Amino acid sequence: MTIRLPHGLRAAVCSLAVAVAAISTPCVQAADASKSGPYKIGVSFQEINNPYFVTMKDALQDASKSIGADLLVTDARHDVSKQLSDIEDMLQKGIDILIINPTDSVGVQSAVKQAHDKGVVVVAVDAQADGPLDSFVGSKNYDAGVQACDYLAKNIGGKGDVGILDGIAVVPILERVRGCKDALGKYPDIKIVSIQNGKQERDQALSVTENMLQAQPNLKGLFSVNDNGSLGALAAIESSGMDVKLTSVDGAPEAIKEIQKPGSKFIATSAQYPRDQVRLALGVALARKWGAQVPKAIPVDILLVDQAKAKTFSW
Repeated sequence: MTIRLPHGLRAAVCSLAVAVAAISTPCVQAADASKSGPYKIGVSFQEINNPYFVTMKDALQDASKSIGADLLVTDARHDVSKQLSDIEDMLQKGIDILIINPTDSVGVQSAVKQAHDKGVVVVAVDAQADGPLDSFVGSKNYDAGVQACDYLAKNIGGKGDVGILDGIAVVPILERVRGCKDALGKYPDIKIVSIQNGKQERDQALSVTENMLQAQPNLKGLFSVNDNGSLGALAAIESSGMDVKLTSVDGAPEAIKEIQKPGSKFIATSAQYPRDQVRLALGVALARKWGAQVPKAIPVDILLVDQAKAKTFSW
């Protein structure tokens, strides 16, 4: 099952019978008459100091309020030990549903199993998690890497040195890099000369990109695995005065603004739909809680946003 969400088409989310935006509180109560009191929904994010995850959190707060559910939100701060502790604490508080955005796909397996064993519905969002999940909702990250890097290759004339600004070792990031490498591999005159870890943070990406530019004076293109890191990379590129084209993944508002600027070195991002992803995750979790069979994975399409499309795109 693939969900395609063209810009502005929120009806695609509501097309699911369990779409949260279309569910009223009485419907939820009728669906599970044995449940006393409101549902408790626990959400564990890998981080919240990123506009992408802030958008998810805000969407969940709105959706939970619309169905009269209690929402517990935690921030792992990229620390798998903290994420495990946060989830254990939420389980002790009696959550009915766990939505997990893992900071380490393998490292959270014990928490997923613990929640499953307690009868809690577990849905991973954005990043896959190991263990007995009920479902996973996430973007087509491989396609995002392919699109962004094919666009980059074409905009540097199909030849030259290219760098990759990597991130943490979770499945979405690995898939974006894999897609990028495959796309660039189709251009025999393009060479990947540097792969550095910007840790998806603006300050770290700025420093790493500065070093990359000094070490690679012939660099023509750079792919960043996320927009937060790309903004740091962009600052380094602009300060260097080098003609390096930049592409990324996410579709964050600040990145979209930079892409719109005339002559910007930031030429495109493979945009995701964080608000709709997390609504789908909650809708699927509710359906599973009510006893429905749900897809094991729901991939969500991405959209390459260049300067022309940036004028009308938003999360």
